[in-house]
Amino acid sequence: MAQRSRAVVWHPCTQMKDHESLPLVPIRRAEGAWLEDFEGKRYLDAVSSWWTNIFGHCHPHIVGQLKQQLDTLDHIMLGGFTHEPVVELSERLVKLAPPGLTRCFYGDNGSSAVEIALKMSFHYWQNAGKPGKQRFIALTGGYHGETLGALAVGGPSMYRDTYAPLLLQPIHVPSPDCYERGAGASWEDHTRQMFRHMELALEQHAHETCAVILEPLVQCAGGMRMYHPLYLTMLREACDRHGVHLIADEIAVGFGRTGRLFACDWAPAPRRDPDAQPGITPDFMCLSKGLTGGTLPLAVTLTRESIYEAFYAEYNAGRAFLHSHSFTGNPLGCRAALATLDLFEETRALATNHLLSQYMWAQTAEIRGHRHVAEVRQQGMILAIELAKKGRKENPFPAAERRGLRVYQHGLEKGVLLRPLGNVIYFMPPYVIEPKEIELMCKTALEGIDLATRG
Repeated sequence: MAQRSRAVVWHPCTQMKDHESLPLVPIRRAEGAWLEDFEGKRYLDAVSSWWTNIFGHCHPHIVGQLKQQLDTLDHIMLGGFTHEPVVELSERLVKLAPPGLTRCFYGDNGSSAVEIALKMSFHYWQNAGKPGKQRFIALTGGYHGETLGALAVGGPSMYRDTYAPLLLQPIHVPSPDCYERGAGASWEDHTRQMFRHMELALEQHAHETCAVILEPLVQCAGGMRMYHPLYLTMLREACDRHGVHLIADEIAVGFGRTGRLFACDWAPAPRRDPDAQPGITPDFMCLSKGLTGGTLPLAVTLTRESIYEAFYAEYNAGRAFLHSHSFTGNPLGCRAALATLDLFEETRALATNHLLSQYMWAQTAEIRGHRHVAEVRQQGMILAIELAKKGRKENPFPAAERRGLRVYQHGLEKGVLLRPLGNVIYFMPPYVIEPKEIELMCKTALEGIDLATRG
């Protein structure tokens, strides 16, 4: 199977030459938190298959709902037509989302959700008579996808530098990444200090800026960089002051991953209004990955009624948002998403995740004391381990040494799927993981770190 795949499949985010010495892993079936190859070997999916499979593989409720839907309606174009799953899903998402997000526009994947938000924000300002607003502000280290618009507002150079001549030119602001805080500085102090860069960028560029885009709380593909939720509160207030949209990319962090349903819900109430409810409402919120429980590709961009109304006009006015995908709002994807929302209600997933995340932290005690670990950080069901020589963050292991790859290889040998980001080993397991499986995951990671940091 691996040989056949190498002969015809170009695998994503991969240097294919690596597979001359690092075999592909053919998977035959999956159930719960486990994958199984064609030889019967099982692998604990510690990364939820690229952060998508939040309730485990082949969950019977999701599978059952999909089978029923497949007997009724497989697909219908959403241009000029509608159907029950997309209407019901939109109604439920609007009720769950931060207040004020009333409209749902569907895409196929996370990158398309971001493209929709970028285009919609730009187009809004054109319709509003402010054609000079054509740029975006983004954080260094952020990641928003691989299509050209999403790639442009991303930060990591390994993804974007090759394509730089093709990309928009955003204004990049230093990330509030708390791994970079000074000695003795608290997360909150560091956040306030780093927000000055954002405030300055808005003061200088608001007149030409459509929106600020960021991943709330955790910059995932950029190395699981985490920051204080105060940044979200300060940014919402600043965007309002300067007349700039706020795009929250919750593709990886949404649907319970950070400990609340959406990462935006963590934002503290502003000091001037301490009685206000916590949480912020962005102007656009992008969702995908866990939306369908990791079963089918689907994405949605939620936005405000005032933005929707800026496009609502007679046809000849030329104000329509003429963006579409062939499988926009596919009934099967929507049905899987509805089944996933059912599970949040029926399983008390957020409460369970709180206990699981505490256990995960407790099981990393030995890792936290490892001489080549600079930091272990956690936000809900995301835990990241930063490797550095002698635990000093100013001395990261050279990228060319590929220490993380050694941890990955050890994990495969021991039956645990770990897919590090450079020198960052991370856990993003499905919410159905058991305590004994957390123990295996942490034990295997520790062994892998020991092996990878020798010499």
